Order: sequence, then C-alpha cells, then structure tokens
Amino acid sequence: MERGLMWLPLLAIFISLAWAGWNEYQKLEAYRVWAEQFAKAKYDIYAVLGQQEDSLTWGKPTRSGPINLQTFSLKDVESLRLLVNSQAVDLESPPSSGSPIALEFLLKDAAAVQVPFTEIPLATKWGKYLQQELQRFR
Repeated sequence: MERGLMWLPLLAIFISLAWAGWNEYQKLEAYRVWAEQFAKAKYDIYAVLGQQEDSLTWGKPTRSGPINLQTFSLKDVESLRLLVNSQAVDLESPPSSGSPIALEFLLKDAAAVQVPFTEIPLATKWGKYLQQELQRFR
C-alpha cells in the first residue's frame, strides 16, 4: 500500500505531461489549418504570423485556432526593428540571448505593432525577410 502511494505523484506528473503534450498538439493542428491560407507562416508558443502578398496577420495560438488576430499591410510600415530586452538591436549582429524578443512594426497612421518571438535566430530570420519585403512594396 505504501509503495503504491509513493508512485501516485509520479502518475500525476505523467498525466500532466500527457495533457500538456496533447494541448500543444491541438495548437499545432489548429495552426496548420490556419496557415494554409498564407504564402509564408510561422508558429511558436507566443504568436502565429502569416504573410499573404503585402498583408501580415498575427495572433495568439490556442487549441481552437489563433485568437486576437490583427492584420496590417506592409505598405503601411515605416520601419521594422528587432527588440531584445525591450531594446532595439541590429538585425545583422543580434545578441545571443535575451528576453523578451519581438519584431516591432512602426506603422504610418497607427500605433506600433509588436509580434513576440521565443528565439532570437527565428526573429532575426523573419526580420531580414520582412525587411526585403518592405523594400519590395515601397
């Protein structure tokens, strides 16, 4: 009986991990369906981002699909900055660590939009790509 009670916390941990894995799988499946409408898209635990022509759409991933979706045009973007530790950094020589990480889009007629990222290399790659796209639409 005592040995069985010793295994009970381990069983609870296993069930929690299984539920967390299933939850993340559901988010990925909802993202996959959502991302089919875009030419280029990204997923991480903080945000989803999709690009179709000059339009960028981003939001928060959930099991039922992205929520709080916002869309803006690259034609309305004045500048793009990579923020690490809430400080603007150079896309060509980003720091190796830091948090929070975001791409900030400074729009002509609206407030700035910050799209969060989990990793600096991913944010840098997207930042460079979107800089090229900005040049194309100007």
